[in-house]
Amino acid sequence: MNTESLAVDAVTATIEVAGENALIVYLGERPSAVVSASLFALAQALKQQLGKAIIGLTPSYASLLISYDLQQSNARQVTEAVNEIVTTLAPGSQQDGCLVVLPVYYGAEVGLDLHSLAQAKGLAAKEVIAIHQQREYRVYAIGFAPGFAYLGDVDERIAAPRLATPRQQVPRGSVAIAERQTAVYPAQSPGGWNIIARCPLAMFDPHSTPAMPVQVGDRVQFEAISRAQFLDLGGEL
Repeated sequence: MNTESLAVDAVTATIEVAGENALIVYLGERPSAVVSASLFALAQALKQQLGKAIIGLTPSYASLLISYDLQQSNARQVTEAVNEIVTTLAPGSQQDGCLVVLPVYYGAEVGLDLHSLAQAKGLAAKEVIAIHQQREYRVYAIGFAPGFAYLGDVDERIAAPRLATPRQQVPRGSVAIAERQTAVYPAQSPGGWNIIARCPLAMFDPHSTPAMPVQVGDRVQFEAISRAQFLDLGGEL
């Protein structure tokens, strides 16, 4: 398998063949704000530079899967385009995605693990809520289920391991924490994250364009709302 590497600031870009008409680009070994912003910038630049030759771009924590049309391009041309773009990603030049503010209700009836998490951390529940809202989270990846966005990094003061016994059903819209990540469950599903709140907005709607309110590279901030506001926005208790 052919591999090519080059350095960009503290990020190393490695390009590997991933199929007959696909390449995968790794920008480091672990997610970070710099890696996420670089992946976002790379994807946007590839769309502009190669246009319809690009069939699909699938970002993940520290990689970008590039699928291309063999009738319009080839591995060499795509590799050259990636290398050219990556060399322009100087420190501070990376593009940011959109800032998406998600309304969240931190009520006791929906924050199923809020008080136990607070107790384990030696904090009051209101302190956990305040800390959770204080920072912007980067969308590192979308997976597990359509619309499930992995957001990081959670403040160490409220980071918590997954539950020893996962729940068989986690309500749609549940806002949860696992280790240094937080997320909103887009649909009712099994899950082992610590649930601290609930969001009334749909995180995935196949009938809408776009289908998801966030994409990899975006920034997310949570904003506390009242129970009445939660219900007015379509939230379910």
